[in-house]
Amino acid sequence: MRIANPIYDTIFKYLLDDEKVARLMLSALIGQEVLALQFRPTEHRIQNAPDEGTNLLVLHLDFAATVRLEDGAQKLVLIEIQKARTAVDVLRFRSYLGCHYSDVKNVYTGPDSQSQPLPILTIYFLGYGLDGIDAPVLKVNRHYMDVATGDRVRIVHPFVEALTHDCIVVQVNRLRNHRRTELERLLAVFDQDQACRADPHLLDILEGNFPERYQEVLRRLTRATADQELLDRMGAEDYYLETLKDYAREHADWRKTLKQRDKALEEKDKDLEKKDKALEKKDKDLEKKDKALEKKDKALEEKDKALEEKDKALAEMQRRIEELQRGRDA
Repeated sequence: MRIANPIYDTIFKYLLDDEKVARLMLSALIGQEVLALQFRPTEHRIQNAPDEGTNLLVLHLDFAATVRLEDGAQKLVLIEIQKARTAVDVLRFRSYLGCHYSDVKNVYTGPDSQSQPLPILTIYFLGYGLDGIDAPVLKVNRHYMDVATGDRVRIVHPFVEALTHDCIVVQVNRLRNHRRTELERLLAVFDQDQACRADPHLLDILEGNFPERYQEVLRRLTRATADQELLDRMGAEDYYLETLKDYAREHADWRKTLKQRDKALEEKDKDLEKKDKALEKKDKDLEKKDKALEKKDKALEEKDKALEEKDKALAEMQRRIEELQRGRDA
């Protein structure tokens, strides 16, 4: 069976635009039945900085969902889906999540008729996953614990629910050959090993291996293959990504050139510093020699003065002797 490839943002959004399909997908992912779903028009695309290579786009989709808990009670949550090529740009994920925490619209009316912040559940679809973690689907669940006893506290409080959240990470590149659970068989529609060689916009799925109750997911993706507008958008995505990759490569080459230039300048600065130190040492040596010569000159000057004084004394003595001699002759 040939389906459209939901790794593309265009198809991913098309898939979840169908409420029934979205409820099926989200119920499977969170492990709780989604009874009602309201799509919130908060789709965002964020283009990463050019020097971040292939980590180019982050797609955000938000749903207000009513889910059935294990005890039969119902709970309203905000489900935030973020889809990206890689997990490298954590600050962008945090920034968008922070917007949800601070948005005064993300509230519901509690049993006491008071507004309460909506609990948040985040789901991340990553094209390239987390280093060292091989699980195709990673689920992070909070639990309350009494620190003194280590016992788990079973009561859930709105205060804690409003300030913390669970998350699910789907690692698309880890789906290969993983069909152990119904969820993994459902997520096979994201397995890029099944991409058509002739056209990566399409995947070849073995329908017989796909869970029966999720057939609507396949039907939705099959219908997408006949929608020329969607196919054109996938082509536009390819072009856009390739353009950004080319720009990123050019930017990387430019940065590499600048780095090489900076390194050459740094080496030149080091050579100049060495020369400056050598000249400084030479100047110090010359200064020492000048002081030594100055000292020697001073000593010679003093010696000359002593000799001059001696010559004067000798001349005076000679004069007196001559005067005495003249006195005797007279």
